[in-house]
Amino acid sequence: MAPGPGDGTAMLRVTELRLPLDHDAGALRDAVAARLGIGADALLDHAVARRGYDARSRGRISLVYSVDVRVADAAATLRRCADDPHVGPVPDLAYRPPAPAPHVSAPRPVVIGAGPCGLLAALTLAEAGYRPIIIERGQPVRIRTRDTWAFWRRGVFDPASNVQYGEGGAGTFSDGKLYSGIKDPANRARRVLEAFVASGAPAEILVVSKPHIGTFRLVTIVESMRARITALGGEYRFGTQVTGIDLATLPDGRRALRALALSDGSVLPASHAVLAVGHSARDTFAMLHAAGVPMQAKPFSIGLRIEHPQTLIDRARFADAAGDPRLGAADYKLVQHGAHGRSVYSFCMCPGGTVVAATSERGRVVTNGMSQYSRAERNANAGIVVGITPADYPGGPLAGIDFQRRWEDAAFVAGGGTYAAPVQRVEDFLAARPSTALGAVIPSYRPGVRPTDLAACLPEFATAAIRAALPAFGRKLAGFDLADAVLTGVETRTSSPVSIARGHDGQCPEVRGLYPAGEGAGYAGGILSAGVDGIKAAEWVARAMQADAAVVAA
Repeated sequence: MAPGPGDGTAMLRVTELRLPLDHDAGALRDAVAARLGIGADALLDHAVARRGYDARSRGRISLVYSVDVRVADAAATLRRCADDPHVGPVPDLAYRPPAPAPHVSAPRPVVIGAGPCGLLAALTLAEAGYRPIIIERGQPVRIRTRDTWAFWRRGVFDPASNVQYGEGGAGTFSDGKLYSGIKDPANRARRVLEAFVASGAPAEILVVSKPHIGTFRLVTIVESMRARITALGGEYRFGTQVTGIDLATLPDGRRALRALALSDGSVLPASHAVLAVGHSARDTFAMLHAAGVPMQAKPFSIGLRIEHPQTLIDRARFADAAGDPRLGAADYKLVQHGAHGRSVYSFCMCPGGTVVAATSERGRVVTNGMSQYSRAERNANAGIVVGITPADYPGGPLAGIDFQRRWEDAAFVAGGGTYAAPVQRVEDFLAARPSTALGAVIPSYRPGVRPTDLAACLPEFATAAIRAALPAFGRKLAGFDLADAVLTGVETRTSSPVSIARGHDGQCPEVRGLYPAGEGAGYAGGILSAGVDGIKAAEWVARAMQADAAVVAA
């Protein structure tokens, strides 16, 4: 039987096992036995817990493993390896769910938004018996996918159903990356991955160091998760937006959530609501600000999408190993500090993917990147973005939204006013001259592109910083500043432009019962971290509802 985390004290984990890319089938077992100082007969079983690669030396790419093993005498092996930091017991990876719902009559918890954060919050609450109500302004994921493709293929834009709005959130139309640098001692990240696997994701996402799913698979997975939530008593209301909040004043002067006003004219009683609206819910931010919910402007980034032939990136990263199926399509992560006083970095890199139209408002152009699970398209793309702070857009908590809109408007005009995107060859961009034609790299953005001068689509400081960074990136990754590489504008939705205050109990300090969570509230960045924050929000809601029930019972 293959070992697993719950198999008891005989299980050990060995990490940082490095083998050549072309190692044979028995090499891993031999490496484990050698690391533990035991004979092959003492190694009863082993299974890969994590697999990645190290391509820092292009000529000596290695596969890096963590392996869970069963040995004949675990205690003796641990004593012998006491000085080896890469040998130890298998860590406890179990997630501890919140306490079951109390049997007390109370308004059901509400989850506002069905992106990764709201989805995991709703699933966690549903599995604990809380029967959440999920409010989503957009459409179910399959209808939303149809609407989004209609925009990309025919320019038919629906402001209520697009890349930003709808079931699955913005992450549905992305690379489906499921990794993050967050610290997670409560195993919530593992719980997110397990929930995806239970809903149809490939089991390898529990093992590979940089798991991804891709858009087409995400559609089915999101539908499966919805089915489980509804089977457990959850309720979805699609095409419905929260347009107002009704607050009661408590004896201590603090306000508390009492109800939510909905776009269909109804009022939904609610004493506990997870606010998981995503980073593009601009009208919702304005409504909350007008209602006195404390928020502040926060740093985000702005820039362009860049496209190269995927084969160029593969060769630059993997040299002669380019194309090896064990490595897949190469990715990259680049940063340049001090470019005209700014930090410039690659963002949301999509190997073998496409640049997509991601606006949520009429008359604006926004870009993002997307890959399918196969990562088999001809181009690699990534955002090349410049860090900015509220000092760059003074004017209060919502000033960042106005700043984003200004450059999205400019990109729409530069693209010809048809939702085509403005593009420019890298050589022309660096030379500060408009592009009049494109070269060998064919841009993937739909519904179309228009060669022009992208300097009109960015603040001057951002243009200068990117011009300084691209040659530096070319020195780090050969060919990155390829003359015919294509830049597409404009990338503005890297993260939320606001941060909504929350306290140690997950609630907004001035509005009891409102739980800001995920990317929109400023507490996550990407599918995995948003899902983790959704689980945390569900745990906070469960604890509060347990406390409310205890008061009623007393």
